[in-house]
Amino acid sequence: MGLSSAPDDWTRRMEALESRIAFQERWLDTLDDAVAGQEQRLTRLERLNALMPERLRDQQRALQENDTAASRPEDELPPHY
Repeated sequence: MGLSSAPDDWTRRMEALESRIAFQERWLDTLDDAVAGQEQRLTRLERLNALMPERLRDQQRALQENDTAASRPEDELPPHY
């Protein structure tokens, strides 16, 4: 009985191992896809982050130019009574 059940036992164990390997490979592929997506998103965010200081400087410059242009006394309207 020990000899006849040994091949069946080995077959079941091999099938279980193959099933585990297939499951792990599927999860590794899923994790690889997730990591690749996160890497792309991080790259985009880093690019946006690098552009932010430049955009802020441009806006500050535009506001300063607008303030100096609008604050001239000859451009102010007289009060209406």
